[in-house]
Amino acid sequence: MKATALRQELEECLGEPFSAESIDRIAYGGRLRTLSGENYFLKKGVASRMYRCEANGLRELALSGAISVVNAVAVGENFVLTRYVERGSMKADFFEDFGRSLARMHRYTASSFGFYEDNFIGANPQLNCAEGCERTDWTAFYFQKRLLFQFRLAERNGYVTSGIRSDFSALEHRLPELLRGSEEPPCLLHGDLWNGNFLCGSSGKVVLIDPAVYYGHREAELAMTRLFGGFPDSFYQAYRQEYPLPEGWEYRENLYRLYHLLNHLNLFGKSYLPEVEVILRGYRGRG
Repeated sequence: MKATALRQELEECLGEPFSAESIDRIAYGGRLRTLSGENYFLKKGVASRMYRCEANGLRELALSGAISVVNAVAVGENFVLTRYVERGSMKADFFEDFGRSLARMHRYTASSFGFYEDNFIGANPQLNCAEGCERTDWTAFYFQKRLLFQFRLAERNGYVTSGIRSDFSALEHRLPELLRGSEEPPCLLHGDLWNGNFLCGSSGKVVLIDPAVYYGHREAELAMTRLFGGFPDSFYQAYRQEYPLPEGWEYRENLYRLYHLLNHLNLFGKSYLPEVEVILRGYRGRG
């Protein structure tokens, strides 16, 4: 979409003008200011369902009322426009408050796993809908719509060896046993919660951005938070005080890391393969 057409669409959505130059200088994402002084953040690019899925995910997170989420103002085939988050300084209790708020968000539940639409995890599809899967069975949902989808994608990408295939088959048969005792209602998940997908707002409180929303198991969310450096211990302590985890969560954590590592393998290549292999061997008892 040319900048002129995009500017016209945005101005129609907001009812006030931008300068043409302000949109021209944004390659993929950046801050925009209207002539009245309102600040927004624009992501733009080629036509993609990703923009609409991102907006729908942000709106779903906001339904919990438990944690601040960037506000999606307008969305089109080539863009998503959100309110600009003015940055603040993290207070001493920032991560404790973050942990408690996330725990409260995880108490927002649904009747089935998944979401009303398929969306994206990074640039890869994330399957959420009911076709071919019983959405009230977390073990079946997690295996079929998360692990198996990424595994088959890795096969098509040429990353799967005979050893990985054998270990993955063994994990499939063990998964009901490994997840037994952790059953909980489907809860609202950000879905891609790592250090790059939250901000500290002007109030000093957390603001969530860039979700891959679905209703799932909260242990999957917490496993993702630990994948790339993790959050401070105070975050996890506050979370567990607010909403204790089922016994055995530490042993199950790598099951949920595996989904994101497979996704990163498929997005970014073989550097993630050793971690995938270690997790699969570990659950086979061949650590």
